[in-house]
Amino acid sequence: MKNHFTSQLNIIGINPFVFIPEEILNEIFESSGRNKSPIAVKGIVNGKEFTQNLMKYLGEWRLYINLTMLKNSPKRIGETIEVAVEFDDADRTISIHPQLDKAIRENPVTLKNFENLIPSRKLELIRYINNLKTEASIQRNIENIIKHLQGEVDFFGKRIN
Repeated sequence: MKNHFTSQLNIIGINPFVFIPEEILNEIFESSGRNKSPIAVKGIVNGKEFTQNLMKYLGEWRLYINLTMLKNSPKRIGETIEVAVEFDDADRTISIHPQLDKAIRENPVTLKNFENLIPSRKLELIRYINNLKTEASIQRNIENIIKHLQGEVDFFGKRIN
């Protein structure tokens, strides 16, 4: 792994992060062919491998450090950590659950409304269904998503007046 550096763990709001040195950012921009947020990266934090996105927020590029990457990261603000980071060209596509896909495609209005969602909202719905364990919860929540996409309820199943 290339692009090693040490950095002090900072926090903005409740989110621990490190700033990325300019020369490493430039290498990632060149490797990825882009300089707009988000940029997929992979690396190592204090010896633990991670996949993450570099994000630009308030004019600064940040690598957010979550609890999976660094145990007790919110309690470690101010510590110096070791980081290695590089562009990750791996496919991160998440497949839509077949039952959700079928339900969305059964109604042209539902399909149009799903296609018009911003990418992060689509991903949120897809991940939500994909992480459910029981068939009953999958079906119940697909029904709620379809009602939501048809404008009948908000995402949490409450009727819209």
